[in-house]
Amino acid sequence: ELPLAEIDRLAKLEGAELNEAKKILATEATALLHGREAADRAEGTARATFEQGTLSETLPTYEVPRAELEKGWGILTANTHVGFVASTSEARRQIRGGGLKVNDKTVTDEKRLLTLSDLTPEGVIKLSLGKKRHVLVRPV
Repeated sequence: ELPLAEIDRLAKLEGAELNEAKKILATEATALLHGREAADRAEGTARATFEQGTLSETLPTYEVPRAELEKGWGILTANTHVGFVASTSEARRQIRGGGLKVNDKTVTDEKRLLTLSDLTPEGVIKLSLGKKRHVLVRPV
């Protein structure tokens, strides 16, 4: 648990320092709800994903039949299936707004197909919506 003096110090931070306070508070809130081990795991995943730009195997994973990627899986459909959006029209709006990424590259074509050629060396496709929502698509 954070001592009150540390909480007071974090509450006074501003600007760029505020992000550090958010990270600490998020970790502590997770520890209270799920335990220290889960909090440490989540912190490591967040650091790897957001600060180092690497893939973390602890990101949520959606399994898709390999045959779908062999024939090409539509980006609009993919985003509804992984739970990013409720409809293909919402997925279109996200693409038009520049909020959708495949392997950290912004998607501009709503007819884009995900294929086996999109697989990273780790054998997954990283889909991102905005800065904080990420899913690994894994062919099975």
